[in-house]
Amino acid sequence: WKQNTILVDIHGNNGSMDGDSAAAYRYTEARLSKVSSELLKDLDKNTVVWAPNFDDRFMEPTVLPAKFPNLLVNGTNGISAGYATNIPPHNLGEVIDATIKRIDSPNCRLDTILEIVKGPDFPTGGIVEGKQGIVDAFTNGKGRVIVKSKTEFVKEKGKEQIVVHEIPFDVNKANLVNKIDAIRIDKKIEGIAEVRDETDRDGLRIVVDLKNGADKEIVLNYLLKNTDLQVSYVYNMVAIVNRRPMTLGILELLDAYIAHEREVIVRRTEFDLKHAKKKLEIAEGFIKMVSILDEVIATIRASENKSNAKENLIKKFEFTEVQAETIVTLQLYKLTNTDVLAVEEERKNLLLIIKGLEAILTDEEKLKHVMKEELRNVRKEYAIPRKTEIRDEITEIKIDTISMIPKEECMVVVSHEGYVKRVSKRSFGAAEGDTMLKEGDYATGLYEASTLDTLLLFTDLGNYLFVPVHEIPELKWKELGKHASNIVKIDPGESIIYSILVKDFDNDDYITIVSRDGMIKRTKLSEFKVQRYSKPLTCMKLKENDRVISVNNSRKPEILITTKLGYGLRYMVEEVAPTGIKSSGIKAIALKADQVVSANLFNESDDYV
Repeated sequence: WKQNTILVDIHGNNGSMDGDSAAAYRYTEARLSKVSSELLKDLDKNTVVWAPNFDDRFMEPTVLPAKFPNLLVNGTNGISAGYATNIPPHNLGEVIDATIKRIDSPNCRLDTILEIVKGPDFPTGGIVEGKQGIVDAFTNGKGRVIVKSKTEFVKEKGKEQIVVHEIPFDVNKANLVNKIDAIRIDKKIEGIAEVRDETDRDGLRIVVDLKNGADKEIVLNYLLKNTDLQVSYVYNMVAIVNRRPMTLGILELLDAYIAHEREVIVRRTEFDLKHAKKKLEIAEGFIKMVSILDEVIATIRASENKSNAKENLIKKFEFTEVQAETIVTLQLYKLTNTDVLAVEEERKNLLLIIKGLEAILTDEEKLKHVMKEELRNVRKEYAIPRKTEIRDEITEIKIDTISMIPKEECMVVVSHEGYVKRVSKRSFGAAEGDTMLKEGDYATGLYEASTLDTLLLFTDLGNYLFVPVHEIPELKWKELGKHASNIVKIDPGESIIYSILVKDFDNDDYITIVSRDGMIKRTKLSEFKVQRYSKPLTCMKLKENDRVISVNNSRKPEILITTKLGYGLRYMVEEVAPTGIKSSGIKAIALKADQVVSANLFNESDDYV
């Protein structure tokens, strides 16, 4: 679940997709897998530069003479010396085909490579959406794609199920199942009956049982949007090229690999050529010696010691140092007729090998042929079918949130200190006496509501909280509510001063807001409706040290503004022109060393204000 092309073969418990750690090393065994030999092949032929290890005790290769572009095939992610990288795995067969194409056509365009390498190929499969993100990543090394689970709808024993067969790369399966179950328990969406992990040795399988009548499309879309059934993957293709970290597109990555492989083959060929020439020198020395065997033996017998024998052979018969060393250390059985013929055959073969090696070093086309042949051999041996499906467009997830919420009648309580709770009609009907509140607190709002309604909570800092009723904690009548800041985070010095229960945002109601420094505004109720409500939203832009004193949604036509020093100002509220939700409003009353303490809407027929 981490690599397409596994480099280390582990026997024993190697952990799992559920985040389980591997067993202690005394219970496991590890060996290099077969494909790892392709990364290490020819390491002993001076193909790469070696450098001292961390404590200078040993030499280690600075890079491996890899026979395939492992950086693209297995990908990588991590942070080193301040440089982060995130390269996804790709299909080995596709990457090798693209490399061969790039060797044949060094000036080919990105479109040509995109026809070969479709995109990332994750070991966990899944579906990748967003071809433009892949194009961006392959062009400049940075891009974003969506990775989603492979799911299907199944009907078993009359019950609808969502079955997940593949999940996004690097997602913890156990956490994913727990998250879906938490959504079921918290009733964030109705319709989920049970969640089970039925994964076994035959493959991954997560089953979500649905309740009768549940909309399977809505449930699936909700899970895709709110769990790791769908995640975004961000490419950041940083690699070290010639000791320099660089952000590379796929063409540059392939070119860097081809340049590396060319250098490996050249160095290996030079190494093989040197050894072949040495063997040829020895073979030719042996053949020459056989032709003058009696003189050679006589010369050796007349010499004082081994060193003197070598000198005499070089001086008298013009043998080389290597040939003379071979002759004086020769075992007598080598002089049999069979061995002489074998050396003759070896000499012929060595001449052919040397000719072939020299051709590789002098002919660019032959060098390319060797490179392509080695790549094809790796492809033939290790290529596997693509696991991840690629789709060009990103599917937009639309969720009709209203249809997900079960309609239930309830009571909503709001207190002066900002505590709120939702009470079922059953609990409210069975209860006696006042609702539970903190000492000194009192209820400022008691609403008959439905779970489809919305509660607006206004603060003294000119903000409001948009709280769908179904998201308010459901408690009993005699239980203390939760503070509004537990639902939507507000500043410690911010206070809830007013609440409005809204059943329909599309009516012609207005909300009138008055501040302590004498500003007033009217805004249409429909402007308070939002889709995102995870933080406080502005409803009146205040000057420094100003505070909201009054919020009113009454349809009464007149307003009476009262000040601390006992002044009042009364006029028709329609004289205040409606403004946008984030405006500061207009001046409500002229103040002189004074401040507004209340603003009340009323009718001419009202007995009291």
